[in-house]
Amino acid sequence: MSSDTLKPLVIGDIEIKVPIIQGGMGVRVSTSALASAVANCGGAGTIASVGLSVEAEECGIKDFVANSNEALKKEIRRARELTQGVIGVNIMVALSNYEDLVKAAASEQIDFIVSGAGLPLKMPALTAGSTVKLIPIVSSVRVADLIIKTWKKRYDRVPDAIVVEGPLAGGHLGYRFEDLQKEKTASLEELLTEILKTVKQYEKDLNVKIPVIAGGGIFDGKDIARILNLGASGVQIGTRFVATEECSVPDDFKQLYLKTETQDTFIIKSPVGLPGRTIRTKFVEKIMQGVKFPFVCKYKCLKTCDPGKAPYCIAKALLNAVKGDLDNAVVFAGSTVSRIKKIVSVKELIDELVTETELALRATA
Repeated sequence: MSSDTLKPLVIGDIEIKVPIIQGGMGVRVSTSALASAVANCGGAGTIASVGLSVEAEECGIKDFVANSNEALKKEIRRARELTQGVIGVNIMVALSNYEDLVKAAASEQIDFIVSGAGLPLKMPALTAGSTVKLIPIVSSVRVADLIIKTWKKRYDRVPDAIVVEGPLAGGHLGYRFEDLQKEKTASLEELLTEILKTVKQYEKDLNVKIPVIAGGGIFDGKDIARILNLGASGVQIGTRFVATEECSVPDDFKQLYLKTETQDTFIIKSPVGLPGRTIRTKFVEKIMQGVKFPFVCKYKCLKTCDPGKAPYCIAKALLNAVKGDLDNAVVFAGSTVSRIKKIVSVKELIDELVTETELALRATA
């Protein structure tokens, strides 16, 4: 959908007509089906790279990297068959096969790679010679400054865009567990304002353009307009896209989103080494009570996970969610999940967001 009021999100030579990037959601939540649907509506679709290969019990350690690479390549190719729009991949730095996945995505000529859950300081080297746009996720001015400085010094380049992720996002978050629990983190708006100042100074000093995209807690067009008016070039939205017809998770997963109330979301400690925002399930209640679920790991998918000490396997818990075993699952969601009341098509959702945003922008013009 094109818009006369909304300006497109321009990242280098890529133009995203509707300035909305669908957030990457693993395990197997944002696959080619969802990403291509978003891209077909003028936004940017994102495939989450984590957990696309066969289940742990079917995969030996020797095959893990190769299987993961091939699974990601196949998913990218499926998306390309379904859309000519903008498609990207989210790859977490915390993954033990992070470098291999980045190279695999670049080899498929993906439009962009979004990378967080750690510092993606080597990403330019891993994608040398490709045209893929590199977009780090940051949650502080310090991290944004470090990435820009490091990339400029080592590789004589800067990020093609930056995603600022606030504390209300779903999934793994770049904040201290205690700060999130006590709500001591800065708001998305505060973070965005601070990071924009830093980025604008770099743009001026280096004569470059670094679009800033904001995500975390964005629900409707009023939210989008507010973020754009603060100076962001676009927004990232994840949670709302789960409750769409094109999202490939089972219906029970989507129905859990519809049933969730405000008090049903929690911050948990993940074996990734970061806190995560999740919906109440029987499994989540148990881990919050300190119950441990020992497991045998045939491969170490996370750099930060010690299978001998980890209280549970986050990969298996997330995989259970998309297999429909919600009682034994971790189901990630953003803070706005309780506001979702129905399942719609991606087109309906994006049309609604664009219309609401245009009205809000006109009202504040």
